[in-house]
Amino acid sequence: MTFVRRLFMTSAVLAGAGAVSAITTREVLRRQAAVARAVIGKPLGELAPDADRVYKKRLGDRVELVLLGDSIAAGLGADDERGTLGSRLARGVAKASGRSVRLTTVARVGSESSVLGEQVADLPANLRPDVAVIVVGGNDVTHRVPVSESVKHLVGAVEELQARGAEVVVGTCPDLGALRPVPQPLRALGSRASRQLAAAQRVAALDHGAWSVSLADVVGPFFITNPDEMFSLDRFHPSAVGYKRTAKAMLPSVLAALGEQETGHVLPFGHQAPRAVDDVSGRAPTG
Repeated sequence: MTFVRRLFMTSAVLAGAGAVSAITTREVLRRQAAVARAVIGKPLGELAPDADRVYKKRLGDRVELVLLGDSIAAGLGADDERGTLGSRLARGVAKASGRSVRLTTVARVGSESSVLGEQVADLPANLRPDVAVIVVGGNDVTHRVPVSESVKHLVGAVEELQARGAEVVVGTCPDLGALRPVPQPLRALGSRASRQLAAAQRVAALDHGAWSVSLADVVGPFFITNPDEMFSLDRFHPSAVGYKRTAKAMLPSVLAALGEQETGHVLPFGHQAPRAVDDVSGRAPTG
């Protein structure tokens, strides 16, 4: 089932309380979904570029970076492997830390939070990640997965990664309201559902010792104001420029999780450190 069809099914349920009759609302949303489906299509296929390798090998003192989640974490929409989120993050960490970085990506296009456990299990048994980045949620919204169920799977993955010794950074669900091919009011309903999930993900991540980055806050405005530049040709997944901006926005929390930020460094807006970190340092959560 396509993205917009699933979003339509979700939105039809949420839209029942409007001033227009439920039947009329459903028909309007059905027609809008059909138009959006035709516009988006699947011009990128379902395989993201493979960016896994060791970056800046000559630097030594290697950082093990893993990426889990959906098509954004996998990098679908980038022109080549260098344009993916993983490659951008790996190179950003190497530059800022002066250390080499090995990237391992187990994120898969189309994934929901329910497969995060499988992705953790796909990691090599002897791999001990230093930091794991999770970006997931859009498919949960379009599949109408209850927020509580999505969060349960996210927490399970966070705990499994921590058991392997990893610090975890969660990029919360992007704002689906940035998807211009999806007309109103369908887009507004998707935006509301994605923001509700993002808020729940943030609380769960922080309460379970993970770092949280609100993608809706730190990069969402760029996708809304510059869609031609930030989106790839399907106008749904990020372009190489979109991934560059997303990686740059997420980097402060990734570096902080690695201990590569100076003591007392204040995280930017939209970033929050785990509850335990804030409690110990006496620093109020930021963002």
